[in-house]
Amino acid sequence: MAKEMKYEQAFAELQAIVHKMENDELDIDQMAEQLKRAQQLIKLCRDKLTKTDEEIKKILGEEK
Repeated sequence: MAKEMKYEQAFAELQAIVHKMENDELDIDQMAEQLKRAQQLIKLCRDKLTKTDEEIKKILGEEK
């Protein structure tokens, strides 16, 4: 991921992968590849959510 991907883009791609898996649209080779990609997307989403949560807590802490 050379360019920084937005959360919404990562989540949409993750949903597309899940949809393909649920509908048996992937062969075994694609499945392994897509699972690796899904892991990357989950990490990216988790990291963005954690960072945002920390920023919000910092902002709210400054207002007190």
